[in-house]
Amino acid sequence: MSATDGGGAVAPQKQFLGHPRGLVILFFTEMWERFSFYGMRALLVLYLTQHFLFGSAEAQGIYAAYAALVYLMPVLGGAIADRFLGSRKAVTLGALLLVAGHGMMAFEGSGGRETIQYAGQAYEIQVEGRDTDRQLYALVGDQRVPVQVTPEGIRVSDLPTTAESAAVVAGAATPANVPAGATVTDPEAAAVPADGPASAAATARQTQVDRAIADDGARAGLPALIAPGDYEIEKTVDLAGQSVLFFALALIVVGVGFLKPNISTVVGSLYEQGDPRRDSGFTIFYVGINLGSFLASAVCAWLGIEYGWKYGFGLAGIGMLLGLITFWVGQSWLGNRADPPASAQLDKKTLGIPREAWIYILGILAVIPMWLIVQQHDAVEASLLYLVPTIFAGLLLYSAIFIKGDGRWRMLAAIVLTMFSVLFWTLFEQAGSSLTLFADQSTLMPNGFNAAMTQVFNPGTIIVFGPILAALWLWLGKKGLEPNVPVKFGLGLVSVGAGFLLLVWAANSQANDLFKVPLIWLFLAYFLHSIGELLVSPVGLSMITKLSVPKMVGMMMGAWFMASALAHIVAGIIAKSTATETVGGVVTNPELALSTYAGVFQTIGLWGVGIGFLLLLLSPGIKWMMRGVK
Repeated sequence: MSATDGGGAVAPQKQFLGHPRGLVILFFTEMWERFSFYGMRALLVLYLTQHFLFGSAEAQGIYAAYAALVYLMPVLGGAIADRFLGSRKAVTLGALLLVAGHGMMAFEGSGGRETIQYAGQAYEIQVEGRDTDRQLYALVGDQRVPVQVTPEGIRVSDLPTTAESAAVVAGAATPANVPAGATVTDPEAAAVPADGPASAAATARQTQVDRAIADDGARAGLPALIAPGDYEIEKTVDLAGQSVLFFALALIVVGVGFLKPNISTVVGSLYEQGDPRRDSGFTIFYVGINLGSFLASAVCAWLGIEYGWKYGFGLAGIGMLLGLITFWVGQSWLGNRADPPASAQLDKKTLGIPREAWIYILGILAVIPMWLIVQQHDAVEASLLYLVPTIFAGLLLYSAIFIKGDGRWRMLAAIVLTMFSVLFWTLFEQAGSSLTLFADQSTLMPNGFNAAMTQVFNPGTIIVFGPILAALWLWLGKKGLEPNVPVKFGLGLVSVGAGFLLLVWAANSQANDLFKVPLIWLFLAYFLHSIGELLVSPVGLSMITKLSVPKMVGMMMGAWFMASALAHIVAGIIAKSTATETVGGVVTNPELALSTYAGVFQTIGLWGVGIGFLLLLLSPGIKWMMRGVK
């Protein structure tokens, strides 16, 4: 959009720590908006698998479709802001929709229900806890009987929880295939020290549980072991709760469409063309994004797992409200850079209603078809796999035919780099799906830490290393040594691929007897992914504003997010291939789960590293297309 107010001159800017002070307002607005978004994202896949009892593949498909739509809608939202609303009004509309959406996420409903159908009887499955040590129970009359669903069948025990059993495994992870309520009285098990190896304690405890089950036989009318062919697991769906969930997701999708591209556009408008501070400014802005993500991943994830889903989601909604307030309070610091363009004619009436009001009405009504669309994740996947590449082809043709001079080559360079970014985001966005479930199913968690909280690793790394890289680019830029954008993109791809290959090595060599890897390896993988993100994302946002012709900045910013939409769809297809069977959100075969993750991660890791090196080889040609833009 235009940086001027109705065609007038750009308002002068005051500075803060070497940057336009409007960056401060945008920093904190985006921080709170990302607090809400990532607070919800940290919990979403776990919420789907544990509360609504979606299978891992279906949950990851729902997440992929939702996330793809979140990044696709900015194409429309950016165009509406460029031509009509301006960024200030578009951001406000989007923020209001987001507040409503996150508020609705706090409504849990009753959730899904599963029952064991055995010998003509139905036994409801109940789950205790939301963390990695959660326990399954079968409800037999008024008695809760601990059960484990394994490849060998359902193992049943009615052993009570005692202080002795807890003492045996103090300091060790609870085995995924051992009843949390098992009593340990065997001297051999009791001899295991409290601070001994997790595998030793688990083995001793499992031995005693096996003996107890063998000795006592049936458990409250159920045998000690129900063979796989003798039972079925039936699921009851909470249709009302799911409807509310999908409507909340629809509100968030439409809200992000209006908000996300337009805040980034305002950041670009703070700097004149050729301003060497632009990359640094976008990196600082990106730190704001990750500060919000870090706080949300720590606090919302902890609240949601420890006290209940509604508390985590509710806090995310409060964060969005704070973002809206921040943006409105700081309007004077943005000057006239967020106003509607002079040609908007927002007062022009149709059927007696001003154009601006029509935009608001249609924007709100768009939530209804989006509610229907987000429920059809397979259809979203199939359509976007064809739609997004078609749109990119159209942008390429338009740029080649209708844009003249150096602007044509710069636009083509921007589009080519955006297409390469699809692979990066395909790998990186495993974080919200397969890596979250990897943390839940195949990673040892220390006390006080849960699978959702692993999302803090990425933003924490960005917060620490973002300013360092921002300063490094400035220092190298003064010496004429700063790597160009294609080189940064190539290095980013190599880094994200290497993160997955590190996890493959850990899965093959560092897993314990419970088929779980130490948390440090997941952290190091996220560290490599985050360094790759710093090389691609803030530089990519800056690249769009520098390489795009002025009349297409908003549209190209939307195209950047559209690449993420396609990446989420492809990421979802990959993530679904990591899924194994779960009951009550608990994986039934930990060994198979770990080996499946390792196989998929190896494939995508090798692709990431290989295409990263290919881009490094192509970087001189792409740099030429950029025509002097750094």
